[in-house]
Amino acid sequence: MDFAAISNTLLEIFYIIIGIMMLNTAVLTLKDKNHKAKIGTALFWALLGIIFIFGPSIPPALVGATLVVIAVLTLTKQVKPGTVKALDEKFGEEQAEKLGLKVFVPSLIIALAALGIAQFTPISGTAAIGVAAVIAVIVTFIITKAKPRVLVEESDRMLQSVGSVSILPQLLAALGALFTAAGVGDVISSGISSVLPQGNIFIGVTAYCVGMALFTMIMGNAFAAFSVITVGIGIPFVFAQGANVAIAGALALTAGYCGTLLTPMAANFNIMPAALLEIEDKNSIIKHQAPVALILLAIHIVLMYFLAF
Repeated sequence: MDFAAISNTLLEIFYIIIGIMMLNTAVLTLKDKNHKAKIGTALFWALLGIIFIFGPSIPPALVGATLVVIAVLTLTKQVKPGTVKALDEKFGEEQAEKLGLKVFVPSLIIALAALGIAQFTPISGTAAIGVAAVIAVIVTFIITKAKPRVLVEESDRMLQSVGSVSILPQLLAALGALFTAAGVGDVISSGISSVLPQGNIFIGVTAYCVGMALFTMIMGNAFAAFSVITVGIGIPFVFAQGANVAIAGALALTAGYCGTLLTPMAANFNIMPAALLEIEDKNSIIKHQAPVALILLAIHIVLMYFLAF
């Protein structure tokens, strides 16, 4: 049995589901009589939904052109949230009291199910997250006894609240691959080598961890930053000095996560929660995370210095 093919098929199914959600938002936007940017917003979600659903069948050049259109719609402020069903605060309080700690069960199920599927089955980690999310949705319906339409309404509310930044994770991941192919890592390496002294392990480790955090802040994605910074700094200034590749590589990636906590480019971590919680200051989450992120970054430098050598 080809489990790689099964994983890819599962991923395509999940992409299609996401695309359908986006098309639903496009349709609801067109029906919204009070929407201030109806056409632009509906076009944004429709084009993005089509890419998610039919991406493998669409020529890459056409996908690129579509993304340019999406970017122009965003740049010209034609993508705006519309009228979404308001949350009933009284109903919310009643449900909170009724459910209690059960409200955390779906979140725990996503984490545990994804870990279990990825560890004990041949299904890929990415597909495992999707399967775990489906399981969590089913459990949520069982716990809350909600109607199926609630899933549709809340999916639309989430997409409308997050808006155009929902496409950032995909674009930033693609940008990381583009930077690597373009040799940005080699350029960084040549620039750093003229500043940092060769042979100093602590300086090399510091540059690797800080570089990961800073580039992650720019890219919004530690995975996208990892390949570039590892080529540019990790290999010549850390691994070349005898560092354990597994330990240094793992710590470098998590050092990048410190940068994730500090940037609005990591929209799914920092902007999406603020939007969903309707927080007025969209950067308040980053402000609260900053002290912890900086402390963790310093700890990463120390750990890499002592554990990787």
